[in-house]
Amino acid sequence: MSDTAARPDPTNAQVAALFDELADLYELDGASIHRVLAYRNAAKVVREAPRSIAALTREGNLTTLPGIGKTLEEKVNALLETGTIPAVERLRATFPPGLVDMTRLPGLGPKKARKLFDELGLDSLERLREAAEKEQLRDVKGFGPKFEASVLAALDAGLGEAPAPRVLLHKALPVAEGIVTALRAHPASDRVELAGSARRRADSCKDLDIIATASDPAALIAAFGELDVIESVSGIPGQNAARARTHTGMPVDLKVVEPDQFGNLLQHFTGSKMHNVSLREAAVRRGFHVSEYGLLDDATGETHRCATEHEVYERLGLPWIPPELREDRGELAFRTAGEVPVLIEHADLIGDLHMHTTASDGRNSIEEMALAARERGLQYIAITDHSATHGFGNHVTPDHLRRQIEAVREVNASLDGIEVLIGTETNIGIDGNPDYPDELLAELDWVMGSVHTAFGTTPTERIVTACEHPWIDCIGHPTGRKIESRPPYDVDMEQVIAAAVRTGTMLEINAAPDRRDMNDLHARAARDAGVRIVVDSDAHGTSTLGITVWGIATARRAWLTRADVANTLPWADFAPLRKRAARG
Repeated sequence: MSDTAARPDPTNAQVAALFDELADLYELDGASIHRVLAYRNAAKVVREAPRSIAALTREGNLTTLPGIGKTLEEKVNALLETGTIPAVERLRATFPPGLVDMTRLPGLGPKKARKLFDELGLDSLERLREAAEKEQLRDVKGFGPKFEASVLAALDAGLGEAPAPRVLLHKALPVAEGIVTALRAHPASDRVELAGSARRRADSCKDLDIIATASDPAALIAAFGELDVIESVSGIPGQNAARARTHTGMPVDLKVVEPDQFGNLLQHFTGSKMHNVSLREAAVRRGFHVSEYGLLDDATGETHRCATEHEVYERLGLPWIPPELREDRGELAFRTAGEVPVLIEHADLIGDLHMHTTASDGRNSIEEMALAARERGLQYIAITDHSATHGFGNHVTPDHLRRQIEAVREVNASLDGIEVLIGTETNIGIDGNPDYPDELLAELDWVMGSVHTAFGTTPTERIVTACEHPWIDCIGHPTGRKIESRPPYDVDMEQVIAAAVRTGTMLEINAAPDRRDMNDLHARAARDAGVRIVVDSDAHGTSTLGITVWGIATARRAWLTRADVANTLPWADFAPLRKRAARG
């Protein structure tokens, strides 16, 4: 048998890790930014590919993936034939692995890491810490005491360590739903439901949990392992269960249970952990012990098994609690179904007040966005292209915005069935003011103010000042976070919420799936304080108008009802709520 035949195929995650490593190493080596980005993009494409990269390569179909050309295909072929990529081996011999770890620290990056390596021989986080503690970094040109302090602070916070991989909900959920749909179609299946953080619509997921009942558990588990999306699977000894991994590296657990125990397992594995802890404590006070196996009645010693979640909660004197609320934030205080909020649904949204066109960094025209929004059932939209100081895409100067006003008015007059409004997403400057003159803002239907630059410069004060501006109707993505990749600004949302209440400024739940900003905690606090909230797409093309579903997921986790979200109202009812409406 040849070495190639004996060698197992690399997983998608392994191929992606090699491309990521190549990007890091090429950047340390001073390669062009285009080359580095090509490998980073390839790593992302490979990591998210639903099929085996090795299989696609052997079929000759690897280059059908976006961003994968002949050069990258050759590297994957070399990996399949030899077990390695020559370029990786060459660069590994040049740069020690600890140097790549150094580049993960905020403010360091490949160029600075390379300079510290060349001048001080620093090749690991340990040696970097030692040099910083000995105040040796300040001796290198371009570094100083403040940099040394920031390095030590970052190391103390564990920022140099590779983060535990989590998958954003908008990527995890389609995988989960595909598996659930496939298992439901199997003749042996009875009930199949998603559990875990994905069912609770959390920001991101560590793994997927699926609970099922079946007439033939072994057959269903076998079918699970044969799904195209599954890379590897193993049974769990002594249980009708299996643990698998998708080609994207996502762990998936399938548990097949008896029908009369389905509710217990579904409730337990939906979580959250803190919800279940509090539920167990509440059950003890009622004389029960709760577990995934059932409800043990302390008085009789009998274990009650529940076929539905409703029965689990009912036996504990509680109404059924929607999964999004199960975070131990007061939901166990409900005593009747009437006390449980009727959470907002995606279909309740009839307006979208944040989107971009080709005037700034969008991909479609005003008319194309309007037609696509009307097709989705929206009654009104606001075109809110980025302002001139945003720094990306075309610069929408004041004169350009004046022409945009005319263009939007023309499209609105030509279309039936949708109101097309003219707005802007104006950049909130360092002084907290928008970057258009007041007389121009007054001509618009809607003004969204967002922080896009100088994130570290007094964000709280800037946003509060923006709330106090007479023509800013709403603050967009108030904390600036990017889930799992960028922390929020150092913003005091309590102050921002108080300013929004005082000034009548609305706050946005930005539905971009890597933002979902405000988060659920801030959105609930804003609602409780009396702030009007909007859920917007921030769409940059017609294909992303539907991402408001992720903003609704956040709104539901924030306990919001239809009445709590302003753009569930018709435009005639929404328009008077704007700050500008109060100015006459």
